Amino acid sequence: MSVKIRLQRQGKKGKPFFHIVVADARAKRDGKFIEKLGTYNPVANPAIIDLNVDSAVKWLNNGAQPTDTARAILSYKGALYKKHLQGGVAKGAFDEAEAEKRFNTWLENKEKQVLDKKDGLKKDKEAAKKAALEAEAKVNQARLDAVAKAEADAKAAEEAKLAEEKAAEEAANTPVAEETTEEVVAETPEAPAAEAEGTEEPQA
Repeated sequence: MSVKIRLQRQGKKGKPFFHIVVADARAKRDGKFIEKLGTYNPVANPAIIDLNVDSAVKWLNNGAQPTDTARAILSYKGALYKKHLQGGVAKGAFDEAEAEKRFNTWLENKEKQVLDKKDGLKKDKEAAKKAALEAEAKVNQARLDAVAKAEADAKAAEEAKLAEEKAAEEAANTPVAEETTEEVVAETPEAPAAEAEGTEEPQA
């Protein structure tokens, strides 16, 4: 009997959720299975994988063939690496304690990478939220500035209108000056009486 390690689809439409199972290769994708090894949630970021590594290694050693996606999951969780270490122990390259030590070191590094990714995603999310708040604040400020400018323009227009009305009212109430034409009589001075011209003869 050919045995495969594969994914079994669960979850709602648009929200996939998978069981990692060992099943007969002839069985339907979502049909009967031999053993459930774990779960896989690809919707979360990073994806959430719960896997029984020891059971997965046991089935791999028994000849179970994982599908491409299942192989990537087994590699991500260290099942393939642990199988490789067990092969080294079987060949006498190192003992079981050394294999366990190497595997634990690998797990610690993997967990650190996952935590770093989570921290990076958290920082990116906070930065995106901050940028969105700043953009919203700029939009609100621009809206307030536009409203203030419109109010200032309306006030200036109202003041100008009132000034024009006041000037027109003052012009209407100012009396019109009457123009009087005075005849200027030019006084001509009388000519002085002409003195008689003559020379008196000296008396003898």
